[in-house]
Amino acid sequence: MRRSSPMGALRPILVVDDEEPIRGFLALALVLEGYAVVEAPDGAAALARVHEAPPCLILLDMRMPVMDGWEFARRYRALPGPHAPIVCLTAAAAEADAAVRGAQIRATASLSKPFDLDDLLAVVGRHVPPPGRPPDALEEQR
Repeated sequence: MRRSSPMGALRPILVVDDEEPIRGFLALALVLEGYAVVEAPDGAAALARVHEAPPCLILLDMRMPVMDGWEFARRYRALPGPHAPIVCLTAAAAEADAAVRGAQIRATASLSKPFDLDDLLAVVGRHVPPPGRPPDALEEQR
């Protein structure tokens, strides 16, 4: 399933998670913030979406059927660049475990499930300026 904001010209955020309720929640939260969103239920579908609409950010679950997050990241990084940053979403209980999984795929950030919506939006906002805010405002924030 795909959802997008009214701002169709924006490069989308790709949300990859096999659990539809989580994927749908993430997509809805991002759309309500004004982001364009594309969804994929597994790594194989995500690779197809990358070719259809190159994302500005990828929110990637690690454990999925068909193709998991590790294999997706390997294949995605093998494609000609540029590459979008990847945020690792994992059910790893400890924050340190989430960071290890993120490092394994060279993710720019990681979040342990369940995560707080404000934490998710903060991570997304560090990588992609919220719609309506100029990109240079992102640099000033760092």
